Amino acid sequence: MLCSTCFVATPRLTETPEDPASTADTMLSTLQRTSRRVCAIRQLHKPALEVAERPVPEETVTASFGGFIQAVQPEQLTQTVLRRSKRMVLDSLGVGLLGSTTQVFELALQHCQHMYAPDDISSVYGRSQTRLSPTLAAFVNGVAVHSMDFDDTWHPATHPSGAVLPALLAVSDMLPSNSKPSGLDFLLAFNVGIEVQGRLMRFSSEAHNIPKRFHPPSVVGTMGSAAACARLLALERTQCAHALAIAASLAGAPMANAATETKPLHIGNAARLGLEAALLASRGLEASPLVLDAVPGVAGFSAFYEDYAARPLPSPEEAEPRFLLEEQDVAFKRFPAHLGMHWVADAAALVHEQLPGARGGSFSPGLIRDILLRVPRSKYINRPFPESEHQARHSFQFSACTALLDGEVTVRSFLPAARRRPELQALLARVRVEHPEDNPANFDRMYGEVRVTLAGGEELGGRCDTFYGHWRNPLSAEALQGKFRHNAGAVLPGEKVEALIETVEGLDRLGDCRPLLEQLH
Repeated sequence: MLCSTCFVATPRLTETPEDPASTADTMLSTLQRTSRRVCAIRQLHKPALEVAERPVPEETVTASFGGFIQAVQPEQLTQTVLRRSKRMVLDSLGVGLLGSTTQVFELALQHCQHMYAPDDISSVYGRSQTRLSPTLAAFVNGVAVHSMDFDDTWHPATHPSGAVLPALLAVSDMLPSNSKPSGLDFLLAFNVGIEVQGRLMRFSSEAHNIPKRFHPPSVVGTMGSAAACARLLALERTQCAHALAIAASLAGAPMANAATETKPLHIGNAARLGLEAALLASRGLEASPLVLDAVPGVAGFSAFYEDYAARPLPSPEEAEPRFLLEEQDVAFKRFPAHLGMHWVADAAALVHEQLPGARGGSFSPGLIRDILLRVPRSKYINRPFPESEHQARHSFQFSACTALLDGEVTVRSFLPAARRRPELQALLARVRVEHPEDNPANFDRMYGEVRVTLAGGEELGGRCDTFYGHWRNPLSAEALQGKFRHNAGAVLPGEKVEALIETVEGLDRLGDCRPLLEQLH
């Protein structure tokens, strides 16, 4: 939302000499849509605040981020970026819909319904008759996305989509029907949110490893949500910079809450608080113009990453931007657990194929005398005897032993009956863990190795360097859609599931994003 002093930047459009009339029509349509959106946002302020413009010095890092958010244009998204980001949107929607069936989502939804006055604007995953205020809808939908740890993961380590997509859907719901963003505008805002997260993570060597202090989505996710919402709300570049600075004061959650029901709140809060930051900036609230800069003696973003080395974002008006998503895809999970589990599960599945009787279903756990896991050193995912569903999702031992028993890990592996199987508990008691020096806690360099010694002394082994779904070995379109159908089908009828697949696939060609919103409603 914009204060009454905001300006609308003229979009930069690619020239098409072959069809000048078409170019003119496109420019007019884009200007009209942006102008309607700005006017609609102003109407949402009652009253709008009169705030004098105080431009941020152009040479600062923080200002460069604000300039990028405001100035980047839809035509600067390559086909690779569009394809990859649409896959992220589809996967995140499916994961969120499935997540709306979980206990932690239900608790978050009940809290919002009972503790806050109703404001029926934005839709909620999996609840066709339920709407909340935009910020609360962003919160509960963000919780849904991460409620099973099933959402996408990037490197350096973070969950990029869950913090951004729920916030953008909430904003789109908030805008009047004649001011909805186009599908391409929606995808551009989504990619702005992803890009800001990636840039901030890559400015720190510490961030490249599995985290120890702050859960990354609670930090860069909040910043990405603010950036994406600022873009979709057509904020002026100074306000975009302020939105990032406000978000920095709302960011951060400790890793101590990993493997608990509270961890999904990190994603929900990132979506919600990033949206809050953009809305506050739109009203004229100011924050530090140097939050992303290196200021001696004053902690800005370096409060989260001590080795943060501030670098500006090149202006998209001066140089064609190259999105990080162009250079590196994201990882999509085949089962709902911490990303590190996928290496171990695939290595153990290789051993399962070698176990006597495994193929015929007559394998006895008593045949195994010893299980050795060779994995990175990371305390919060080294859990010998997980006592809850969330601990199981963060347990090398659980993932390895489940794959040894069943040949795979699935959504059903984390149900109470599966977790409490006596044969699984027996295997857990036989696990040892080693941390080889050549196996760093880094999602781009780590591996998982499982060695099993049978009762008769025979040794079996399996190793995974790159699991199926990793950015180096991405899921096929068929596999990703299969995952989406399974997840979304848990709460939506089949025709809506197929309609969502079709809508997301053609999102960049939609005149406005209402068809996407309608399928979720």
